[in-house]
Amino acid sequence: MATTADALLEELASAPELAGLFLDFDGVLAPIVARPEDAAAPAETRAELVRLAARYRLVCVVSGRPSEDVRARVGVDGVDVVGTHGLELDPGAEEWRARIGAFAAGEDWPASQVEDKGLTVAFHFRDREDEAAAMRELETVAAHAREAGFVARFGRKVLEVLPPIDANKGTAVRSLLEREDLSRALVAGDDTTDLDAFRAVEGCELAVRVAVASAESPPALRESADVVVGSTDAFLELLRRL
Repeated sequence: MATTADALLEELASAPELAGLFLDFDGVLAPIVARPEDAAAPAETRAELVRLAARYRLVCVVSGRPSEDVRARVGVDGVDVVGTHGLELDPGAEEWRARIGAFAAGEDWPASQVEDKGLTVAFHFRDREDEAAAMRELETVAAHAREAGFVARFGRKVLEVLPPIDANKGTAVRSLLEREDLSRALVAGDDTTDLDAFRAVEGCELAVRVAVASAESPPALRESADVVVGSTDAFLELLRRL
């Protein structure tokens, strides 16, 4: 029975035909940047994904971004993508697209800091000098969202507004585990929404939860992880061990 980080990774790598790798994009494969549109997976990370996709039963990027955006930024054949926190797998989500766009347009927040992801919208405040004041303003946006029937939650320097649908990174991971009949899994994330994916692999024969943790990450991420690394560079080194 594997009991240490090294042993967990070694055991996972010993039977790649049984395992799936579920990886967040921002903060895991790509460093966090001030402007979301500038995020990119480094060439060496993409090269590692090519190797892993040929070796493992499934390699999937599970992201809050729309899947077409993630595919363009990853650019690796053989890597699956599930976007928008798993909402793309729910047929009921599409009817919320126009409503969430209209909500975002009606809120008083700088357009340059609003990221419309189609089925969700993100209000960023990474560039704000007074983050406490920004969060107070965004609490009002969150209250408006909840009054309108949406879900509102804070993440790393961001308020996300989503449809009230029981779909998240965890439901996406569970669906893929069942679809591929996987008994082993590695999940890597850096923020609150990745905790759903961490929980989704409970019950697997072997589950490895990796936190790519920073000062911005929620404490629960470290507490729930089997392995903790401190940067996207350190996570790349972990991937090379698989």
